[in-house]
Amino acid sequence: MSKTMSLLSALLCTFIWGTTFIAQETGMDEIGPFTFNSIRFFVGCFAIVPLAYIFEYKNFRSSFQVNKKLFLYLVTLIGLSLFLGSALQQVALIYTDVANAAFFTIFYVPMVPIIVFFLHKREIHWSVWPSVILCVIGGYLLTNFYDTTVRIGDGLVILGAFFWSTHIIFTGMIIKKYNYPLTIGAIQTFIVAILSLIIALMFEELILENILKEKIEILYAGVLSGGLAFVLQIYAQKNITPAPAAIIFSLEGVFATIAAWFLLNQILDINNVLGCIFILSGVLLSQLLPLVKNKKL
Repeated sequence: MSKTMSLLSALLCTFIWGTTFIAQETGMDEIGPFTFNSIRFFVGCFAIVPLAYIFEYKNFRSSFQVNKKLFLYLVTLIGLSLFLGSALQQVALIYTDVANAAFFTIFYVPMVPIIVFFLHKREIHWSVWPSVILCVIGGYLLTNFYDTTVRIGDGLVILGAFFWSTHIIFTGMIIKKYNYPLTIGAIQTFIVAILSLIIALMFEELILENILKEKIEILYAGVLSGGLAFVLQIYAQKNITPAPAAIIFSLEGVFATIAAWFLLNQILDINNVLGCIFILSGVLLSQLLPLVKNKKL
């Protein structure tokens, strides 16, 4: 039952992430990327804090006293990873389009098992590798670019994918030791909000009138993506190891494509449909094949 709930949490998280690509793109019409990210993650933090206080504060306070250094070390790692991944992705959307950003972000799928192997020398179930290949092919088919060159924005997204990878890995580590997804989610979003605000104050103009023009996009990206989705990710990874979790999260490209179809009236061609099928197949393989062999990923 706990594994099922984790899978459902991962899927809901991925749906929110996928649809948030549209809010991230349209939310920078009047404000800069770091201003957008700062307010977005502050909103997400404020949305989580009351729930963390009500449901986790008492138990967390006693657990925190046992090993403060370890918790602070791990939560700092996921906070920095989230900041760097989200910052690079947000800035990249200025220079590249949503399709390219969605595709190159999926590069965290092959990165995660490789990093896990080098960090922990942990055996990875063979089903991860064909699943990774299917997800990358599917991501390419979703993009609709054929003769494009890798631009500055695409390079930033690829670099960001590395930090999304480390965020998934470090999240898996911290939630195994501290089962407080709301508290961890609140802290990491606060770290990202503060760091983004510092850079926004240095390089961008914070104009209230312009910020209010983007309030719908900020609320969606803040409350749902910056807040709820990352809490769902933390909860999901309690029962799903990093490599298959990354494969499930690659479904954000599928959800982004479907959302663009509904919200922006973008037509789905045969390549888009095939891309969705490839990624869905990769996700299913990563989850079902280990059960056939009765092995743990």
